Amino acid sequence: METIKYQLNETDVPKYWYNIVSDLPTPPPPVIHPGTGQPVGPDDLAPLFPMQIIMQEVSAERYIPIPEPVRDILLQWRPSPLYRARRLEKALDTPARIYYKYEGVSPAGSHKPNTAIAQAFYSKDEGVKRISTETGAGQWGSALALAGSFFGLEIEVFMVRVSFDQKPYRKAFMESFGANCTASPSDTTNSGRAILADSPNSSGSLGIAISEAVEYAATRDDTKYALGSVLNHVLLHQTIVGQEAMKQFDIADDYPDIVIGCTGGGSNFSGLSFPFIGAQYREGKKVEVIAVEPASCPTLTKGKYAYDFGDTANLTPLVKMHTLGSKFVPPKSHSGGLRYHGMAPLVSLITDLGNIQPRAYTQIECFDAGIQFARSEGILPAPEANHAVAGMIEEANRCKEEGVAKSILFNLCGHGYFDMQAYTDYFAGEMHEQEYSEEEVAMALAGLPSVAA
Repeated sequence: METIKYQLNETDVPKYWYNIVSDLPTPPPPVIHPGTGQPVGPDDLAPLFPMQIIMQEVSAERYIPIPEPVRDILLQWRPSPLYRARRLEKALDTPARIYYKYEGVSPAGSHKPNTAIAQAFYSKDEGVKRISTETGAGQWGSALALAGSFFGLEIEVFMVRVSFDQKPYRKAFMESFGANCTASPSDTTNSGRAILADSPNSSGSLGIAISEAVEYAATRDDTKYALGSVLNHVLLHQTIVGQEAMKQFDIADDYPDIVIGCTGGGSNFSGLSFPFIGAQYREGKKVEVIAVEPASCPTLTKGKYAYDFGDTANLTPLVKMHTLGSKFVPPKSHSGGLRYHGMAPLVSLITDLGNIQPRAYTQIECFDAGIQFARSEGILPAPEANHAVAGMIEEANRCKEEGVAKSILFNLCGHGYFDMQAYTDYFAGEMHEQEYSEEEVAMALAGLPSVAA
């Protein structure tokens, strides 16, 4: 009953990213310029992103080639393993077949380098000197710091204050690769200073950190901005995960009935699930897709599908997404990578189409699940990944109750070895669930921008 590992060869690592836009039954809503009310064009995005990234953002091509310099670096840890969790199956006494794609084998310990390497490459190729970005729990900042060191780029990271304080080793990791890490909100930018003036003890949010990083890039000619989730090109780069998983399931002579991922902005979830959803659209290969988010920041389960800004200072274009309102600051939690007021537009659209089932779990029940997983499988998940584990265990228990042997795949998108303070608090009974505030969300949603139909 030991865990089984399904491994591929280097030649099996995809040479193309998969773009789900090509298979959607309806086109994505346009991105809107807040000043003109019209769809944005490449020139509107050029101050922030390299042109190749912009072209990927608006592309409808099904497959986009992965540049060889990017793929060469990805081969350092890819293909990542797929495991059959037989010990956990036995512990749960479930007839379900449980598989997990493990992205914690990357040098940064998560899935984030899959897009960080690509974005750094395109910036370097365009002659950019520096990249600014935001990070929540620190996985994205760590990945971009790593990518910057490969391509000789300066990296400026604005890290959400609550995670900056909770996870000091993340800052040290980024600095080890030459990046500069600043707690957000900060006095470095106008948007940060405005937040501090209104709320000096602000715990920060990804929306605030995005505002600072965007402002930093927009005011410097030698700097571009990079985002670790949400946008189409980021989700595109992550599909290398799901494409590998498909090949590994061929080796296992199986196919998932259920695919599960945690969702904050949507990148790891999309990377695993989009190739399977695309196969369902094209070939009718049925799969149940579940997106798990924190109850303290329930963007998909309780947010509104509407046009909104991606940041708190309203510096970004307007995108149609599930949102809690750009001014909403989620309660503190140890799952800092999931504390974002919005959801990826493509994830939001596919949820609206009925092909993704969103669920929300409390912080403590997710850590309960993560510990149960670790004691069977020997890997301690990141707090964010614990949400996917909780969703998987619920489905495995449902299989037991119903007496059905379904195949369940989830993305273990990173390890928790930089997050031990979270586990320390959990075992000490000092982890408290903070539900999101209905009143705060109502106020934030009341301020949604008006966009013509």
